[in-house]
Amino acid sequence: MLLRTFAGAVAALSVVVPGLQGPANSQTYPSKTVTIVVPLAAGSGMDVLARLYADKLQGKLGKPVVIENKPGAALMLAAASVATAPPDGHTLVVSTGTVLAINPVLYKKVNYDPEKDFTPISFYVKAPFILVVNPELPVKSVPELIKYARETATPVTFASLGIGTPLHLAGEYMKPRYNVSLTHVPYRNTGQSLADLVAGHVNMSFAEVGATLPLIREGKLRVLAVTSSGRLPSLPDVPTFAEATGDPEFEQVSWQMLFAPSATPKEIVLHLNREMNEIMADPEMQKKINDSGLLPVGTPSLAEIQKFIASEREKWGSLLQKLGLQGTQ
Repeated sequence: MLLRTFAGAVAALSVVVPGLQGPANSQTYPSKTVTIVVPLAAGSGMDVLARLYADKLQGKLGKPVVIENKPGAALMLAAASVATAPPDGHTLVVSTGTVLAINPVLYKKVNYDPEKDFTPISFYVKAPFILVVNPELPVKSVPELIKYARETATPVTFASLGIGTPLHLAGEYMKPRYNVSLTHVPYRNTGQSLADLVAGHVNMSFAEVGATLPLIREGKLRVLAVTSSGRLPSLPDVPTFAEATGDPEFEQVSWQMLFAPSATPKEIVLHLNREMNEIMADPEMQKKINDSGLLPVGTPSLAEIQKFIASEREKWGSLLQKLGLQGTQ
């Protein structure tokens, strides 16, 4: 009788109870190749950075970690494809504020739920913008620009990469905050917008550091400020908006995070989070991030990441609604 009771207890322990599969799965993770889906084309800054940490992550996990580029649909194609992937930690996605905070408000329909379909693994980099002007504009600081924009009879124009893009919203964010009138001029690509800015057809733009740094060094553009809360190592003499205006809460950045499908076992998420934190804390990796005009974030906890994402949704969602852009795309 005792033997039969013991055997029954062993059999009962071997039953897989729904919702408790995570620990067993995490012990064997990964069991195959891990794919990181990147929403931009190969060779983009996001892609290059993802390949850097994917190589290091492969060494830590002991299984291949490959990059799959899936650009399209305003960065949303990649997110939609991973939202329905098996939640086993073998399919991950790089995502941004555009995908999770802006597009769900801007577009009538998105094929994923930004709040329910993903769980964050690593918040590893912020991508600040810099405010640049044509050198012929008679301003050399943000306060001078604000004063000029308030007093000039001709509206100050600013370029962006289209309605609802982060560069557009940066300008719209600035207008009510500093009580200035700016006229938006949308462009299809960075090359066209910068060419017109250099030629003086538009006055100013919020722009990506990598694309504008050569033009700044050649004297073809003047940089006034950076939109992050801290200065950029690649432009150490350029003040932040907070420093330039005395507005400590001003921050307008894009960002990159690594996500898994939301039902991925917590043990796997925590395992990947620890590995990514170690990779991103490496001084060599931090230098490469800084050299590319980006800012390493550090090692925020998963709870801190969720809080940041929620704050970004509120910031940009409310701005889009005030601009009347909700559901316009």
